[in-house]
Formats: sequence, C-alpha cells, structure tokens
Amino acid sequence: MENLNWPAEWLRGVLTPAVLSVVSDGQTYGYLIAQRLADAGLGTVKGGTLYPLLARLEQDGDVISVWREGQGGPGRKYYSITPAGRQHLAALRTDWQVFADRSTAAITGRKEHS
Repeated sequence: MENLNWPAEWLRGVLTPAVLSVVSDGQTYGYLIAQRLADAGLGTVKGGTLYPLLARLEQDGDVISVWREGQGGPGRKYYSITPAGRQHLAALRTDWQVFADRSTAAITGRKEHS
C-alpha cells in the first residue's frame, strides 16, 4: 500500500536523517533533494519545510552551502555535507535502526529481542 500523504509528525522525525543522507551522496540543491525524498517514497516535501531544515543543518555545521550562478537560468544554492555532518548522520542511522525496531515491536505487539 503506497501512501504519499504520511502524517506530518512522522515526516518531522525522519527528515533530518533523510536530508543528510541525500546530501551525503554529493553536492546537490534543494529541488533535487526534494525530488530524491519523493522518489524514496516520502511524498512531497515542500520548500517551506525543506529550506528551514537545510538552514538549521547549516547553522549546526552539518552542511555547508555555496551559491552558483545558473547557466541560462536562476542561480542555485548547493549543499554539501561536512565531516561533522557525516558523523551526525552515522549516529542518526544507528539510533534510527534501534528506534524503528522498537517502534515496530510496540506497534505490532511483538516482543523485541535485543
């Protein structure tokens, strides 16, 4: 069952690690980040959600940005992950796996074996 209208509270919980993961694949810009998130099945992430998150990640030192002039179009702000951002992403991935396993166990009523 494909659902691209996930509850907002679910998306808030996954956007930081998901965005960092996309940016960790190489320098990219906002529209392509949103496209990759949609392609991953997270649905449409609007600019009003994505760009403040990118600004916070930049303020926290997890990503850096550079403005590039467009070739025949508008310029774009490109984002790259920093070494600190890679460390943060690694920790988030580890924590996410534990959280996802425990959440699934709680929701499905099965006992977690840890």
